[in-house]
Amino acid sequence: MNGAYYPNPTFPNNMNNYNQESDNFPAIQSQEQSYIENILRLNKNKKAKLFASYPDSNEWRDRIYDGIIEQAGKDHVIMSSPSLGDWYLIPLIYVNWVEFEEPINYSPNL
Repeated sequence: MNGAYYPNPTFPNNMNNYNQESDNFPAIQSQEQSYIENILRLNKNKKAKLFASYPDSNEWRDRIYDGIIEQAGKDHVIMSSPSLGDWYLIPLIYVNWVEFEEPINYSPNL
């Protein structure tokens, strides 16, 4: 238009630079905000009720999972039900909220 343009981004072409940048990743990650996945991870092994909705299913429209939080990842939570012996892998996109029967661990600046 007026001669202004955005230059192409440059990337390090030296593997040593790449490794140094990736070494800094844990420091950046440790300053993450408290997203649901992190809060669930902080409360691993606690008893909880997880409320989920599956809008595309008539049979499983709303579901309550009652059990122990085993693991949590960026997009999922794994729960076990000791009374039933069942294990659940629940995508976080379907989670509405989680209730705990005891105080939860929470850190706003992990």
